[in-house]
Amino acid sequence: MNDISNLTTFFGWCSVINIIFLIFCTIMMTIFRKPVGAIHSKLSGLGLDELDAVYFNFLANYKLVTMIFSVVPYLALKIMA
Repeated sequence: MNDISNLTTFFGWCSVINIIFLIFCTIMMTIFRKPVGAIHSKLSGLGLDELDAVYFNFLANYKLVTMIFSVVPYLALKIMA
């Protein structure tokens, strides 16, 4: 069941789903920055400038985790196959 082709397919779809989610979050945080920022500012007590840094940090960390835990294993399995 856990042969290389199944694992390659699994990590391939994980990569696709995570990258789509990353693109979706980036677009939403770009388009709806002010309304969402106002809500998050009230909830967290942070200013809009601080929230921009938090949003950027979130996107950067999510991209890094996606690359390390989805894309790199997929590429390694593709090379092995």
